Amino acid sequence: MSAMSNSNWDRRSVLRAAAGLAALGPLAACGDNTGRSNGGGKGLTQYFHAYGEAGTEQAIKKYAAAYKETKVTTQWITSADFESKLFATLLTKNAPDLFEFHPQIQMIKSGQVEDLTDIINPVKDDFNPADIKSHTVDGKIYGVRMIDDPQFFFYRKSLLEKAGIEPPTTLDELMEAAAKLTTGKVKGLYIGNDLHAVINPMIWSAGADTLNEKNEIAYHTDGVIEGIKKMRKLFTSGDLLLDAPTDYWDPSALNQGLCAIQFCGMWAMPQFQKTLGDDLGIFPFPKVTDDGKPSVYNGGWSMFVNAKGKNVDAAKEYVKWLWIDQKKYQEEWATSFGFHIPPRTSIAEAATKLKSGLPAEGVKLFNEFGHFDNIGWTQAMITALEDVFADSVRKNGNPEAALDKADKAVNRELKKLFG
Repeated sequence: MSAMSNSNWDRRSVLRAAAGLAALGPLAACGDNTGRSNGGGKGLTQYFHAYGEAGTEQAIKKYAAAYKETKVTTQWITSADFESKLFATLLTKNAPDLFEFHPQIQMIKSGQVEDLTDIINPVKDDFNPADIKSHTVDGKIYGVRMIDDPQFFFYRKSLLEKAGIEPPTTLDELMEAAAKLTTGKVKGLYIGNDLHAVINPMIWSAGADTLNEKNEIAYHTDGVIEGIKKMRKLFTSGDLLLDAPTDYWDPSALNQGLCAIQFCGMWAMPQFQKTLGDDLGIFPFPKVTDDGKPSVYNGGWSMFVNAKGKNVDAAKEYVKWLWIDQKKYQEEWATSFGFHIPPRTSIAEAATKLKSGLPAEGVKLFNEFGHFDNIGWTQAMITALEDVFADSVRKNGNPEAALDKADKAVNRELKKLFG
C-alpha cells in the first residue's frame, strides 16, 4: 500500500468497501454484460487509488501508453474513499475493466473478479508463494500481486540512544520505551489515529492468528486478551501520539518530530531517509507474550480483472503484458517511488535499491516475520475486531466480552462463506 496524499486514509478504509460486496453479487448480475470481446475498439479502463509518492500517476500512465494492442485509460482516484467509488462504479455500465484492490473472498464468491490462473501459472514459481496463496480459492488464482508492503516501527536512533534504550523486543519494552521517550513536545510512540493498523500484528505477536487453516476463529486466546489489556494501558498512558495531522501511512509524524517511534510502511522509507538520514532504524511489532514472536504485516496491492466487464479477454491480455511480462516496469513500480518488495522473486533479487542498508533490513524482517492477508478474512471480520479495539482499548470495556461479541459476527460471516 502507499500513502494517499491529502486524506486521512488507510488500508483498512479501503477494505470497508468489501462489506458492500455481499450485496454486489445479485445487483451486479443485472449490469450490462454483453459477453467477451477483444476490446471492440473502445479500449480499457483501469482504476488506481492515488499513491502518495510523486511520479506514480505518471508511471502508470506511461506503462498504459506503451501498450500497443488497445487504448488503456487510467482513472486515478484521489478522493479518500477510493473503495466506495470503485464498488459503486462496479455496479454501473461505467465499471472499470480492471482495478487494483486486495484479495477478498467475497469478490470471488460474487463472481466479480476473473480467474487469472492461466496467465499466472507459467510464472507461478517466480512469485512469492505467500502471495499466490493469499490470492487462491479452490486451486484458482484471482488477481496478480503488484507490490508487497511490509509495515514496521521506524525510530530515531539518536533519541533512543539519548534515553539509553535498545530497540524493544517485547510489547512491555515498547511501552517502557514510549514512557521514557515522551518529553514536553515529543510523544514516545505513534501507531496511527484509529489504532487499526496494529490489530493484526498484535494478534500474530501474541502467537495467535485471525483464522486457522480450517477457517475457524484463531484470535480468541489468552495471549490476545493480554495484548488488548497492554494496548489499553498504552492508550491511557499519555505516551501515545493521538490525533496526528496525518495517519500512520504518512511519514510526517516522525519526520516532524511529533514522536520518537512511528508505525509505518516500507513505502515511506525514502521519505524518512530524506529527512532523517542515518538517524533511522526499524524493528518489527515486538512479541506480546513469552510464547509469541515478532511480526511484520505485509500489505500490498493487486490487479484484478472485472469478470462482469465487456472486455474480459482484452483486460486479461493487458494484465499479462504489464504485470507478468514487463519486468522492467514491475521493478520500477516497486522501487523507484516508495520502497516496496517486488512479489516476483527474480525481480526482488535483482532490485539493487533493496540490497543494502535499511531497505535490505526491511526485506530481511519481511522474510523472517512477514504475515500475508488471509483471503477468507473479510471486511465484516475486520470491522468486528476494530470494534473490540474501540470497546476495550479506547474505552474501558472487558476484552473477553468484546471478543465474545466479535466471535458471533465472525462466525456469522464464516457460515455464510464456508457453510
